[in-house]
Amino acid sequence: MFTVFADAPSGFGGNSMLIYLVIMVVIFYFLLIRPQQRQKKQRTSMMDSLNVGDEIYTAGGILGTITRIKEQTIWLRISDKCEIELLKTSIGGLKAKEENQTAAKIDS
Repeated sequence: MFTVFADAPSGFGGNSMLIYLVIMVVIFYFLLIRPQQRQKKQRTSMMDSLNVGDEIYTAGGILGTITRIKEQTIWLRISDKCEIELLKTSIGGLKAKEENQTAAKIDS
């Protein structure tokens, strides 16, 4: 019923399959793992460099200026009389300095 072909020729030897597997692991490392580690490092350095007065945007799209910084949270002024407290993990990024200067020129 079942036949086993012990003498069947294989196109690839065991060593060549191992080489292909190692090549695939290396490709995954350089295309997926390494860039993710770099992004995590950049985000950590951005979080550590936050200062009062920095303009940021949140992951939800709220723009504002940092007024207070605590260990896990920040206070963000989003209008003249409105401040909200946010977790640091919800920060999307810093608003670019060039955008701030361009907006100031346009407003003047």
